[in-house]
Amino acid sequence: MYGFHGKILLIDLDNRSFEEQPIEEQVYAELLGGKGLATYLLLEHLEASLNPLSKDNVIIFATGPATNTRVFGSSRYGVFTKSPLTGIYCESYVGGSVAEPINSTGYDAIIIKGTAALPVYLEVTNKDVRFHDASHLWGMGTYQAEDAIRKEIRNKNAGIVVIGPAGESLVRFAVIENDYWRSAGRAGAGAVLGSKKIKGIAFHGNQTREVANTEILNRLWRKIADKGRTDPGAIAYKKYGTPMLVAPVNKIGAFPTQYWSRGVFDKWHDISADALLSKCSVRPKSCPKCFLACGNLVQVVDGRHKGLLIEGPEYETIYAFGGLCLIDDIREIAYLNDICDRQGIDTITAGNLASFTIEASRRRRIDEKLYYGDVDAIAELLEKISRREGIGSVLAEGIQYASKEWSMEDVAIHVKGLEPAGYDPRVLKGMGLAYATADRGACHLRATIYKAELSGIVEPDQIDGKAEMLVDFEDRHTLFDSLILCRFFRDLYPWDIISEILEGTTGIKTDQNQLRTIAANITNKVRQFNLREGMPKSSDTLPQRFFHEKLATSGKVLAKPDFDRMISDYYRLRGWS
Repeated sequence: MYGFHGKILLIDLDNRSFEEQPIEEQVYAELLGGKGLATYLLLEHLEASLNPLSKDNVIIFATGPATNTRVFGSSRYGVFTKSPLTGIYCESYVGGSVAEPINSTGYDAIIIKGTAALPVYLEVTNKDVRFHDASHLWGMGTYQAEDAIRKEIRNKNAGIVVIGPAGESLVRFAVIENDYWRSAGRAGAGAVLGSKKIKGIAFHGNQTREVANTEILNRLWRKIADKGRTDPGAIAYKKYGTPMLVAPVNKIGAFPTQYWSRGVFDKWHDISADALLSKCSVRPKSCPKCFLACGNLVQVVDGRHKGLLIEGPEYETIYAFGGLCLIDDIREIAYLNDICDRQGIDTITAGNLASFTIEASRRRRIDEKLYYGDVDAIAELLEKISRREGIGSVLAEGIQYASKEWSMEDVAIHVKGLEPAGYDPRVLKGMGLAYATADRGACHLRATIYKAELSGIVEPDQIDGKAEMLVDFEDRHTLFDSLILCRFFRDLYPWDIISEILEGTTGIKTDQNQLRTIAANITNKVRQFNLREGMPKSSDTLPQRFFHEKLATSGKVLAKPDFDRMISDYYRLRGWS
């Protein structure tokens, strides 16, 4: 079938071996690539109920039919495994320069199983897999490790992914990094690589996908390029990046603050996009085949972190350390972001856990003294987490474990062990439904319904029709993740454009109903995986605080009957019992 290599690569670390395996065309037709193919492979290659940090877990790197084509927003790859943080489905999508080198190896997915006897880094090409000793890299930060691997393999076109000390220490929310600052984050894929003693992977080759219709893709390229020149969203992303969300989310009262007790940070102006532009040198940075340039390459120009260079901080990092931890200097948030990137830990979870620890200290559940706004103490806490030292060893296990250890389960904010993003569901009701039903835990990216609620497409307090909107968004984004496409092209790629992309790449001609069927196939496969891993229906809910504790800033709450109605509507629309 056009748009696919038609085969996958299976790497066995136990035996230091590898083999190609074909994939039937029917699998591609029903599930596409990316998320669809990877979910199929997880079900095929994983036994139920295994320990995510055991050698029997697998980790999958996958691309999609849009990869290495002219389609804008296609420079992304996906990472899939069983999460060591939540015990269920783990997915993460990453931009930067790595997707096309993965594609050039000639495989639609690369599956890694087993555990190396000693630290290694892999070199995966279209010809073979090389197992390099990585003992001298073990302990290195992510930036240093990426540079070292690139120097050793001597291939300037290679795409390189690495883990940091946190992944080596099996911190359950460790990430995989590429291009220094791009992260496969949230649910602990970095810990899975660490458990397999893999410090990094370099991908390169000379293979390409054969697309079905270059004329369609060329026409689409011109159409989207023309639209992107004047699109307000595209212009805003290039100027401000995701930090532009700080202002509207605070103004609507949904900016999680002081560990989810308030919806407005009174010093939000000091951590906004305007603050970033005024206090740092900022220039836009884009992935290949992208004109949005949403990434901010930031250099701190004065103060104690003068000279610090980082891509970011993104909105979610700003909310997690700025709002939740009450840090009111964007430069200090960039500093904490840099620590997380070097150590290889997820910034959303890290900020949530830091704030949770401050609450534990305030409530005298722990001996340590930690205060809101104390940047240096939080920085030290992040280092302790990465080393699993002292209190960090508790936090390295994640929010579920820490809250139980400290008898704070009624305070902890998470869904299925994953903390929400920076949108309080007591204000943005659709986000409450999204957090409860997302397949990897409290995730904002599976449907991004916050965009509709913030922009006025739908009222935040509206309950009727929210499930229908969520399913529509979720289905379209599931196709994004199977093609694989960047989420920020959601406004530029409605259903009809997705049909064009699919026809141009694979030759599959579809209408919206047929696209929804493919999306439902994938969603149901993921649901099958989670149910097989023991996830109960009762876990499709929210922390009780959202139902009973009013926001101090607005008095708003998500009424439980309203939530129950939305979840019931969602199940009905999905055809789930």
